[in-house]
Amino acid sequence: MAGVAITVRAAELPHVEAVLARLLERNEDLHPLMDVIGQSLETSTDMRFEDERGPDGRPWKKSIRAEQQGGKTLTDSTRLRMSITHEATADEVRVGTNVIYARPHQFGAKISGKGGRLRFQLAGGLGFRSPESVIIPARPFLGVSTDDETEILALAEDYEAEGWE
Repeated sequence: MAGVAITVRAAELPHVEAVLARLLERNEDLHPLMDVIGQSLETSTDMRFEDERGPDGRPWKKSIRAEQQGGKTLTDSTRLRMSITHEATADEVRVGTNVIYARPHQFGAKISGKGGRLRFQLAGGLGFRSPESVIIPARPFLGVSTDDETEILALAEDYEAEGWE
């Protein structure tokens, strides 16, 4: 995942960490659990694009395109939204994207022109704008919300009680 990915440590989710520790003591294969957690995080990330909110619940700053043309921020082509995937192993799950422009949207960025200025065509073909730089505000889409924490704990407890194949 060359674009951006998140890593969540079990220590950051103490209730989940306790369940995982018990499973590891029993020498359980956690790959099925990690895979289902990854699927769950993919789903919640997809909903963030729908709701235009970060994992902390704060709304994203509306993009200029969404303000001028309507629609949703970060979903003009849906490429970023549709690229969210996960990779699970027996001891971790990573959720992220390989889309190169994901990082500036997740964390925010200042983009400067290599030759000194950038060049943008204005909406409706009304000319061009040539700023020295633009600021892309952070619009975090990856992360673990409090609802995600609750879901991860429920999945881990179900796995502990039933196990899955």
